Amino acid sequence: MAFHAVRFPLDIALGARGGPERKTDIITLASGAEERNSRWALSRRRYNAGYGVKSRTDMQAVLAFFEERRGRFHGFLWRDGLDYSSGAAVPTPTDQTIGTGDGSAAHFQLTKQYGASFDPFLRPITKPVVGSVRVAVDGVEATSGWLVDADTGIVEFATAPSADAVITAGFLFDVPVRFDIDRLEIELTSFDGAEAPNIPLVEIMP
Repeated sequence: MAFHAVRFPLDIALGARGGPERKTDIITLASGAEERNSRWALSRRRYNAGYGVKSRTDMQAVLAFFEERRGRFHGFLWRDGLDYSSGAAVPTPTDQTIGTGDGSAAHFQLTKQYGASFDPFLRPITKPVVGSVRVAVDGVEATSGWLVDADTGIVEFATAPSADAVITAGFLFDVPVRFDIDRLEIELTSFDGAEAPNIPLVEIMP
C-alpha cells in the first residue's frame, strides 16, 4: 500500500459529483426530543468520478489510472473543482490563520476554516500544491525561512516565530483519495462513447 502523488485527470474530475460527509448518531427520546452525537471530528469527502466520463477516451484514461492504482490499494490526488483554494482562486499569504507563535514552536499545520459565527470548522490540509503556498507573519509575507511538507501540509520555520506572532498562509490543495471499488463496470454506448456510472472515491483521512 502506498500513496501516489499523481492527480486524477482534471478534465474528468471537473464533471464529477461529491462533497463532505459527516457521521451523526441521532436518538429520539420518548418525549420526542432528540439527542445528537457527532462521531467524526473531521468530515470525509466522497466523490463519484463516473459523471465526468463523456467519451471512450475518458474511459480509457480512467481504466489506465484505475489499473495503475490497483483498484482500492493505492491512494492518489483529487482536485475538488469547488473547494481547492485557501480563499480566492489566487491565494494570498493572509487567507487563513494557521497558528500563533510562542517563541519555540516552528511547525504549523496548514488548515482551512469553514464558517465563522457559531462553531467554525478547521480542516487540516495535508496535500498542498507546494509551489502555491504563501506564508506571512503578522501580515508581512515571508518569502524565505520556511518550508512546507507536500505529504503532511506542515509548514516548518527555520527560526521559530516570536511569541504572539500571527502565522497565516494561502495555498491551493488537493484531496487525498482512493477508489472505493475494486471492479469497474464499463458500458460502451457508441463507437466513441462510454459510460461508467459508478466510480466512487473516498477521502483518505489523516
